[in-house]
Amino acid sequence: MELKAVSLEIPVDCNLILGQTHFIKTVEDLYEIMVGISSQVKFGIAFCEASTACLIRITGNDAILQEVAIKNAQAIAAGHSFIIVLKDAYPINFLNAIKQCPEVCNIYCATANPVQVILAETEEGRGILGVIDGFSPKGVEGNEDIKARQDLLRHIGYKM
Repeated sequence: MELKAVSLEIPVDCNLILGQTHFIKTVEDLYEIMVGISSQVKFGIAFCEASTACLIRITGNDAILQEVAIKNAQAIAAGHSFIIVLKDAYPINFLNAIKQCPEVCNIYCATANPVQVILAETEEGRGILGVIDGFSPKGVEGNEDIKARQDLLRHIGYKM
């Protein structure tokens, strides 16, 4: 077995959601979730099929984000993984619905941070062991940091 770390591409002002699923219908169900929650979100979805044709299945409403999702899926190349690259919305708005999708088994991350996917590769294929999402902590927040966090949440509309 070989361990690999693969860095994902996240365009400026975009986020991604990386997860595991188990059925070819996933791309269509995830598409419906995305457009059902937000009419403004732009996104691309890529799903690595793990049996039969073993194709990367794609959908979305933005051709550039679909290409980024494909590129990331090709880099990961782990069966039954999916990636959503989104813009003009935050993952928090979609995560509960995605987790409720019957095919979805796991969400590894939802982030705009730099991401490395830790993979195990055997003669049969690849599997995702986990992710490195962003950077290590540099300390503990103080009073100014708390206020800045609270102000940010209010500024982007998540708190009153």
